[in-house]
This record gives sequence, C-alpha cells and structure tokens, in this order.
Amino acid sequence: MPETSAQRALAVSLSARPDADLARLFADRQVSPSSTWRDMFDAAEALLDPASVTRGLVALPRSAALALLAAVAGEPAPEPQRSELASRALVDDDGHPFPSVVDAVRQVAPDGIADMSDPHSAHGAATVDAEAAAEAAFTSAASVADILLLTLDAPLGRIGSGSLGASERRRLVDAGAVSTPAEADLLVGLAFAVGLLGTNERAWLVSPTGREWLRLPTLERWERTAAALRDALPAAFRSAAGGWIPRGQWPGATPFDPDGPERAAVWAQRLERWGLLDVAGGVPAWARDLSDGGSVDVSALRDLLPPEVDRVYLQNDLTAIAPGPLAPHLDVRLRSMAARESRAQASSYRFSAATIGAAITAGETADSLREFLSGLSLTGLPQPLAYVIERTSAEHGRVRVAADPTSLLTRVTTEDETLRRSMDVDQSLRSVALTRTGDELVSHVSADVVFWALTDAHYPAVAVDAEGRPRALERAKLAAETASDHDPADTYTPLVSRLRTGADDSDAAWLERELDQAVRARAVVDVTVRLPDGSARVFRLEATGLGGGRLRGRDRAADVERTLPLSHIDAVSLVG
Repeated sequence: MPETSAQRALAVSLSARPDADLARLFADRQVSPSSTWRDMFDAAEALLDPASVTRGLVALPRSAALALLAAVAGEPAPEPQRSELASRALVDDDGHPFPSVVDAVRQVAPDGIADMSDPHSAHGAATVDAEAAAEAAFTSAASVADILLLTLDAPLGRIGSGSLGASERRRLVDAGAVSTPAEADLLVGLAFAVGLLGTNERAWLVSPTGREWLRLPTLERWERTAAALRDALPAAFRSAAGGWIPRGQWPGATPFDPDGPERAAVWAQRLERWGLLDVAGGVPAWARDLSDGGSVDVSALRDLLPPEVDRVYLQNDLTAIAPGPLAPHLDVRLRSMAARESRAQASSYRFSAATIGAAITAGETADSLREFLSGLSLTGLPQPLAYVIERTSAEHGRVRVAADPTSLLTRVTTEDETLRRSMDVDQSLRSVALTRTGDELVSHVSADVVFWALTDAHYPAVAVDAEGRPRALERAKLAAETASDHDPADTYTPLVSRLRTGADDSDAAWLERELDQAVRARAVVDVTVRLPDGSARVFRLEATGLGGGRLRGRDRAADVERTLPLSHIDAVSLVG
C-alpha cells in the first residue's frame, strides 16, 4: 500500500470512530492536545510519521507486539489483538500494517522478539517474607509523608531531565526523609505516579490529593496509595482481570521498548517499597486480592504494623518525645510548631521561638497551642514551653500588613519606631520596595508577598484584613490539576471537534491535499477534469500553484499555462 493511500485509508477510519475512541488513541500515541491539525488527513499523516509510529510501538503489550510481528510477516493477526492494533492506528481495518509501521517494526525488532523470562511464574512465592514487606510498607509511608511535608515548605527542584537535582536529594537525606539519594528518586517517583506530587515542569509540588493524604491515618494512607499504585501500573503489566501479571514477566512485557526492563525494575521497586511485593516477587497476603484485580485487604497488614500512639512526653528542655509512632494527624500538626529531630519508633521534636512563631504565622494562637499541647502531653505543659508560647505570642504581630482597597497599596504599620526604621533600610526587603510615608511603610507589591518577605527577614509580622483582624496565610503552593487527571475525552474535545469540522467533505479535502503536495514538489500529475458537457478530459500538468479554489500548472504538451477550478477536478494521479 503506497504511503499516500495508507494516509487516506487511516483518515477514513479515523472519521468513522467515536470521539471517545479518538481521544484514547491520541492519548496512547502521546498527541499534544494543542496540535494544529486541521482535518483527519493531517491526523493520519502525523500518526503514520515514523517517529510517532515508534512511540506507538514502545507501549505495545507483548501479545499485541507478537500479533503485529505476525502481520508484518504476512500472517493474519488474531482477535482481539487485531482490534487493539487497529485502535492504535498501526494496522488498517483489514488488519494489514501500514507501510511506515512495517518499516518501524523491522528497524526496532529485526530479529523478532526474545522469549519472555519466567513465563510460568506465579503471583506468590512459596514463602513470602511478610514481616519485611510490612516493615517496608510502614517506613515508606512515613518517608513519603516526610517528603510531602518538606515539599510544602519548599518545592523540590527538577533538572532538565526531569529528575531530582543532587542538592534536592541531599536535602531529603539530611532531613531524614530518606536514607540514600537513590531512595529519594524512588519515592519521589512513586509519589508522583500516584498523584501525591504534581509538577510545574521546574519543580515538584504537593497536589491537593497529597495535602489531604497527609491528614489520613497510616493504614488509610497505605491503602489509598496501594490501590493507586496498582491502577498506575503500565497497561502492559496489568492482567485481564485488572490486577497485574507475575513480576517475572514484566521485563518482557513491552518487547518493542528498549527501556522496558529498566522501567519494569523501577515499578517492581515501587511495589516492593509499598509492601505489595517482596524482594523475590511474591505477593503478601494483604495484596493478593489487589494483584488479582480486587480491592485492598488491610486486615493481614494491620496486625504487622507497629501500634500508633496519641500522646507524647513534653519535657523542660523544650523537646517532645513520642513513645512510639505518633498518629499522622497529630504528627503533622506537632511538626507545624516544632522541628522534628529524629524519626524512629520513638520520635523527638524540639520547640523554639522560631517554630512557635511559624505556627502562629500559619494561624495558631497562644490559646490553640496550649490547648493542643496540653491534650497531647502525658506530662502536662512544662513552664519553659508555656513561657516561650506566651513571649512569642506577645511579640508576634507587632508589624501589621494590610491591603488598602482604595489605593491598592500594601500598608505596613507598627508602633515600634525601631522596627519601622529597621524595615525602612533593610536591604533584604528591597524586592518589595517599602517606602516610608509618615508613620507607615507602603509598597506596590501585594500584601501576601510583603508579609512573607517580612517573615523571612524575621520581623514579627501578621497579615490583617480590612477590619484589622488577623488572617492566616497559606504559603505552600499546591500543584495545579494536570491533563493526566482528566478523562482523555475531555482533554482532546477541542482537537476532535476541529478534526470533525475539517472532515465535512473528505473527498474534496483529500484532493486538495494531493494537489498541495504536488505543487510543493513541482510534480507532474494527470488531472481528470469534468467538462460542462459532462465528459471528462485528462490534462498532464507540472503543478505550479494552488489557491483561490484553482490549480495552476504548465501543460507541457501544449506549452501553455492552465488554470483549473478545483470544483471541476475529479481525480489526480502522480506521473512516474
């Protein structure tokens, strides 16, 4: 089949597909939703481009890859693989591979496909190290929580390749969130895969889902992430029942993908770290139903996890000691007012004026701090800690930051002349351009930005509303919802609608496309023209121009320039 005929056949096939099927195809082939395609012929040409075909081959599961190899060799592809290949725009409606697909397959797999390793492996091993898997699940859940909390404080930067930079790996290791740089990459990738982290291309940010996840009990954190991990597995690793195929089959599950074994190893490590596989590839009891396509069963895991505590020892040296793993919602709030110093079965936290001040900045008050810590403590509220809370609360808010709705300026006020003078000359505040006006400072920068600049410079600032009431500000920037969070039908609706509109007269569109290509190549073509008397005449022309609904070309036989209306052209064929 010539390539132009293949493009037309595919364009006709695409036109007949439902919108949802087109959207799934575009998602599978990694088509940009902002593509400038005008009609189905543009789509067909792009989908049959060698680079696009190669991308389409990479994701093919093994059964479809074997069927495509058979089709390239001239054998009929069996159902349902034939339908799958057609849905991916790799074969025509009769199951024959398009020419560019044949070329790509021969280039990617000139010697065919190697046998799959361990094809008969079972889901479970003879013995599964359940205790090790449970420990991995517990420690990984805690590590991911630490990563999210650190990312809320400051986004995790990405380098050009999209991976963590060396400095960010060190930050996670130094903070105790992970033990090695490799673990940082693994768990950040896991969190991103299940939607706890998002990205703005330059950095990873906590997603709204991740923010909610931090407030959940450990077992529910694990349960939600386990289901999300299963659902995020590449399609080639999934079983027909909705679970996953045996771990030993993953390296050969995408035989056209040169990075397939490496990708399989990464996903296996993620499931191992989450306690869904042991190191031998066996499936623990609590993950069996999940691996078979069912729901998560946490009953067997619950008994192996260390019990969580809901009380701590507050000590006179401004530390808190948790006698066991602290319940996550308590840990998250405690860490908003104290720096965690160690994480183990017994964690320690340290209070300071800075940590208490940060809590007040985030919306806590002296009363709310006392109430929370008194209810959390097994030893009451020590006098030194109560003093730090009172002193910090009294000093906090001496600098007030408010937006003036009339002038649209930000006004910074304080009764302390020393503080006012200090802010007026502080070089670290140059970015917000504070200007002295009487007894206040003003800025054209937004009130939120000015507030955080003052806070970073260690001024006791508080943001207030138009009535002068303190208002809590959320500094953490959450990840925006991405296209991957949407159904492909929603993502590609504008593109599909444009292609439908451009396909109203497919014959005329295809004719114009052929003529445009002939003009670009200055090709010689035979043009069949319908004459007013109903007869037809063929002109052999060197195509020279196309526009205004007319084709221009040089008739070499008659040595004249002819202009033919497109509406009268019935067919065109390339000469030679």
